Amino acid sequence: MGDRILIVGTYDTKDDELSYIAQVIRAQGGTPLAMDVSVLGQARATVDWTKHDVAAAGGGTIDQAIAGGDENAAMQLMARGAAALASRLQADGRFDGVLVLGGSMGTDLALDLCAALPVGVPKYIVSTVSFSPMIPPERLAADVQMILWAGGLYGLNSICKASLSQAAGAVLGAARAVEPPRRDRPMIGMTSFGKTVLRYMVTLKPELERRGYEVAVFHATGMGGRAFEGLAEQGTFAAVMDFAPQEVSNHLFGSAISAGPDRMTGAGRAGVPQMVAPGCYDLVDVVGWHPAPEAFRDTPSHAHNRLLSSYLLDAGQRRQVAREIGAKLSRARAPVTVFLPVQGCNEWDRPDGPLSNPDALAEFCDEMRAAMPANADLMELDAHINDESFAAAVLARFDQWVAEGVVPPGKP
Repeated sequence: MGDRILIVGTYDTKDDELSYIAQVIRAQGGTPLAMDVSVLGQARATVDWTKHDVAAAGGGTIDQAIAGGDENAAMQLMARGAAALASRLQADGRFDGVLVLGGSMGTDLALDLCAALPVGVPKYIVSTVSFSPMIPPERLAADVQMILWAGGLYGLNSICKASLSQAAGAVLGAARAVEPPRRDRPMIGMTSFGKTVLRYMVTLKPELERRGYEVAVFHATGMGGRAFEGLAEQGTFAAVMDFAPQEVSNHLFGSAISAGPDRMTGAGRAGVPQMVAPGCYDLVDVVGWHPAPEAFRDTPSHAHNRLLSSYLLDAGQRRQVAREIGAKLSRARAPVTVFLPVQGCNEWDRPDGPLSNPDALAEFCDEMRAAMPANADLMELDAHINDESFAAAVLARFDQWVAEGVVPPGKP
């Protein structure tokens, strides 16, 4: 439990709003701490970390930022500094949660700062552009919270006080209630979708837990994949089971539901052992309420709900996916096993399923065999990905890795 809240903003222009947030936190028994990210003006309130501290952490000075005459460059310096300083302060245990206030400039900085903090640290952004399409998903921290700063562009009023006071209470409550991720057992990171399309986690999760591991299953719909990749690259996982790399297909074919170009690379860069399978490789997810993409207008599809629809890839597109997976895995710095269930890779592509295309599946399997890099061990399974035999093969290889010391042993 903690009550020290780092409040970040431009104390030369937003002092009234930032001081009001501090007042609400203090009234609830919390301890506000202040970081000033101004450039031109002077903070009117006493702050714990000045703009000079922030600029120095970013590798520059306020004078340099002003002399450059470019507000964007100046704020990028302050963003680098705020992120670096906040990361160092958090590692030193100096605060328990953070709230960043800003318009578009402050939000740009806030995204960098929050992305620099680990999962489990309460992080809130109060912004005039919250939830705006100008905020790219790849810049959102895995567990960041955003609150619209309604009516708050200039000065305090009863409408914006409602937003600011909620944000103050939310971050303080989160800091007091949060249960940070434990590190008492090795963790396995896994990707999947709901049980209607992929089911292996129903078997694998309890079996891995019985072996003394913690298992985190990530919903591979863009933001879930980003969180998975970020944690993998930080070395959070003892091993990954990346069995739903559909976000690779999404990015390859231009879907907005993307985990970015670095999907399926974080574990490899960090030297984390990887188990990979092509769950739902044959589908591209798109935003359900958008018009159908021109390239998929005459393609078989499945509407999950009003938010999400999936379009079926043809044989040539599937070959592209196989080559992309092979290229990404070729850069891995730890053991890689790729499981290839030749009978299908999601519940809808079974022989009697609505999206079955056995010829295209066979072409994908052929391309996977050709695309596998020398550092990857390809295990073909005469099974469907949702068969129990798939999960059994995964567990057998996992147990082998534990016996060989590739993965640390679990803890009871």
